[in-house]
Amino acid sequence: MTFFSTAQHIARNSRERSHGHMFPIVLGCAMATGAIALVAYLLWPTWEADASSAPARLPVSIGATLFNVPTEAIRMKIQRHSGPQERVDLSFGFPSLAPAEAPKHLSADTVEEAVQPIDRIFLSIAAHHDTLAPDMRVRTIYPRYLEQASTPQQDGLMMRAFRDGSPYSGEDLFFANAPDLNARCTRDAATPGMCLSERRIDDADLTFRFPRSWLAQWRDVANAIDRLTVQLHGAGNRPSS
Repeated sequence: MTFFSTAQHIARNSRERSHGHMFPIVLGCAMATGAIALVAYLLWPTWEADASSAPARLPVSIGATLFNVPTEAIRMKIQRHSGPQERVDLSFGFPSLAPAEAPKHLSADTVEEAVQPIDRIFLSIAAHHDTLAPDMRVRTIYPRYLEQASTPQQDGLMMRAFRDGSPYSGEDLFFANAPDLNARCTRDAATPGMCLSERRIDDADLTFRFPRSWLAQWRDVANAIDRLTVQLHGAGNRPSS
């Protein structure tokens, strides 16, 4: 009995000593964990990715011609980089000429709603690879397919229709001076008519697209095209319309 009593006493003392040793260890671990958490909190970076950190404008060379392009105006993400490119597609609000906002997403519930009016000028800049210049096309190619008669439009603008059965059937050519404008436009049908106005700068052709209905204010459109050309390339070169 004495042996068992002694053994029980020794075991109880061992557990008490073990518990006494565990308490400082647990307390130390808790303090160390708190200290690590505090250091991590103080050192953790508080900055976030800034979507506006991209440069406002990008130097882009089309062919060997340099353009200074607003980043937000570029329509395709894959084209949002500086350096040589074969083509870049842009859009600008009209009449502000600020980079146009991204188009609204269409869902199954909204796709059948009335078509929203276009409020932007679309511009494609592409290397021409020595194809016929736009001004030469207006002077030498289009006249072969145009009707003879010219029809006066508003405020000095003139129109000549392309003949039926020609490669440009269903389109009209509009032209004016001061400011200069040449635009080939489809006619209103199931979809509103659109106009193309082209000009060449060195190794690149600029193709502007806008609604035919804007020709009611054609001087504003022509001036906007001139302003965009200067903003993108500068006033050093006189483009060919």
